[in-house]
Amino acid sequence: MNRRLISYRTKPEMADKNAELVAAVFKELAVEKPGGVRYMTLRLDDGTFVHIVETEADDGTSAIPKLAAFQAFQSGVRDRCAEPPVVRHATIVGNYRMLDER
Repeated sequence: MNRRLISYRTKPEMADKNAELVAAVFKELAVEKPGGVRYMTLRLDDGTFVHIVETEADDGTSAIPKLAAFQAFQSGVRDRCAEPPVVRHATIVGNYRMLDER
């Protein structure tokens, strides 16, 4: 398993637009149902977005970047950001009913 946490803060006037674009990704995921990936996004009250991605592939590859909605989200993401995205690899230290257990 490969887990990444991506975080960034949007410009205040762009937070709602960013949330709409992220929601479209989840709508497409619900239709396409790609395997080998789990994905969650949180929006914090200061305009920070936190994406948590888990892929079965050790190299982190997934079907998400191939989605049209994700490509639309990626287009202009840096223009929507007050702070650019930071990608970190993550390891689960503890989990109480937040994530499915395998």
